[in-house]
Formats: sequence, C-alpha cells, structure tokens
Amino acid sequence: MRPLAILLNRLSVLAIAILAIGTGLAQATPALVIDAKTLQVLHAEDAGQPWYPASTAKLMTAWVVFEALRAGEVTLETPVVLSPAAMKQASLHAGLSVGRAMKLEDALYALIAASANDVATAIAETVGGNQADFVARMNKGAAALGLTGSRFANPNGLPDRNQQVTARDLAMLGIAIDRTFPEYARFFHTGGVTVDGKEVDSYNELLSRYPGTIGMKTGFLCLSGRNIVALAERGDRRLMVVLLGATTERERSERTAKFMTEAFEGRLPASAQFLDDLRNDAKGKPEDMRARICSDKSAAYEAERDLLYPMGLEGQETYLGPVQPVPIHAITTWAAIPSQDEKPQSVPLPAAKP
Repeated sequence: MRPLAILLNRLSVLAIAILAIGTGLAQATPALVIDAKTLQVLHAEDAGQPWYPASTAKLMTAWVVFEALRAGEVTLETPVVLSPAAMKQASLHAGLSVGRAMKLEDALYALIAASANDVATAIAETVGGNQADFVARMNKGAAALGLTGSRFANPNGLPDRNQQVTARDLAMLGIAIDRTFPEYARFFHTGGVTVDGKEVDSYNELLSRYPGTIGMKTGFLCLSGRNIVALAERGDRRLMVVLLGATTERERSERTAKFMTEAFEGRLPASAQFLDDLRNDAKGKPEDMRARICSDKSAAYEAERDLLYPMGLEGQETYLGPVQPVPIHAITTWAAIPSQDEKPQSVPLPAAKP
C-alpha cells in the first residue's frame, strides 16, 4: 500500500471509529494498567465493572494450590487423578481419560499454560477433597485479598452466572500471586504443554510476541469475550494489564501490547490513584457478550471493534513482534485407576490391624 493510501486509510478508520464511539455502536469494555511495583494506576476504564472471568478464574485456583503447597497439605509430587466429574468438563482434548494421573506440578502447568478445564477440576478434588470445598477456599482467599467484586463458583471459569470478577480484583490477584509466590513464576512463563507427547498450546500470544512478558492468564467464553491478565517487565519497570471483553485474539493481544508499550515509554504517567483506591460496582451485573461474540450479529460487532482497534490489521501499526520460541513443558501421565478395558491388577488382602 502506498504512503498516501495508508494515510487516507488511517484517516478513514479514525473517522469511522469516532462515529462508532459517538453513536454508541461499540461499547467500552474494562481495561486497567497498573505499575506492579508501586500499585499506581496508569489507566483505568470501568475497572470495577463486574465481568465473567472465563479462565482467568484459574488464577484463584492457582492461589489456593500455592497456599496449600506452602502449608504442606500437598507437594508437587502429589498425584492428581482425573475423576469422572473432571472428565465431564470441556477438556483440552489431549487424550486424557478417567483414571489417568499426573503429578501436581504437571497439573499446574496444564492448568495455567494449557488452561485445562478437566485438570482444574481434578486439582480442586485433590487439594480440597471435593470441588465444593475447594471453591469455598477460593472465595475465602478472595475475601482475604480484598477482592470485593469477585465470587467464584468453580475452579476452571466455565459458565456460571454466580461467578464474577472485576479488572481491579484480577489485578490485585495477579500482583498478589507475583509477589507472594515468586517460586512458582515458571508456571506462568510457559507457552504450552505436551501431554503424553500431544502438544497443547497456550492462548497467550504475548508470551511469544511481546518481549518481557511474564504471564499470566487468558480466558474466553461467549459470555465474557476474550479476557487477559498480563504481566511484563522491562528494565526496572514491572506492569500489569487487565483487559476484559475483547472480541478477537488479535484485539486482545494488540490492545494489551499497546498499553504495555505506552506505559513502558512513559506515555501513561502514574496518577495519584492507587489500585486499592479503585472501587467495585457493588450493584452492577456482568455484561452478557454472547450476542456480540457468538451470534449472527458477531460479524458486524467485530467490524466495529476492528475500526476502534485496528492495530495489527493489514496496513496498520502492530505492537507485537515476530514469534519467538517459548518454553514447552512435557507432561507424562499414568493409569492410577485401570480403565474398564484393562485387566485389574491383583490386590492383596488387607493385613490385620496392628
């Protein structure tokens, strides 16, 4: 595209985007940028608006597990067995089945890097005894951290209208994990896993295309749109970006990278407001994004969003770099409970009580 044509195209995009904003065609979705060291707010849009978490709920699952590890309730070697309840979840399609097991360390990689819903349920059953008790621990942990706009109903973020978060709370949770459990940072750096040789990629494009990215978690449901809690470091700066309700993976990645770049370059100066100063909307309800994301109206809505956020589209500036290699973690499972197709092993009779 010639320089003049590019200029005219950008002017056209800008004009239509301004019209879309003015007419309310494309609605704003929550966004928050925080200096992760000082906790100063660099940018905030609807940071206290309730939202469906999708897989960002797994950050709260990870928090509970990390606490259990520190308390000695479990170890990284503790077996996590895939139960029938776990395998009823929408899975990562890695060939897992009821009775397969993996170490808790590997399960954490599957939870965070591969966003495995089935493994999340199995972790909850292993650490909490059952899913209900584990979810109670998630909500207890949320209360202790001051996540006043969040409540959790399951360990994986699958659809449940009783489950919600806010951008403020996710930023607080992500920073708390980063500060409290630095020994587990490796789980968030990983760009994917292999399960018994089958590769399952991460959906966090920033890990491979935005230098300095540390993690943390993406999520997608038709209810929520595409969410991300992102942490990055360059030099002595450490930044947290939370973006909720993005329409496409491109929009999510490019907008997050744009916020990061502007903050690292000093174009998002620190305000007098701190993360703790932000307030959640106690009366609000999460947006239902299904009609905009997963319906016959989706194409029109996506076109509006593309006009508002054209970064990375053909002829437009991108804030992402070329794809770079990222760590992949290998998981090996074993049969903890023989399947119906396997012959049962001989089991010795129990010994008399001592």
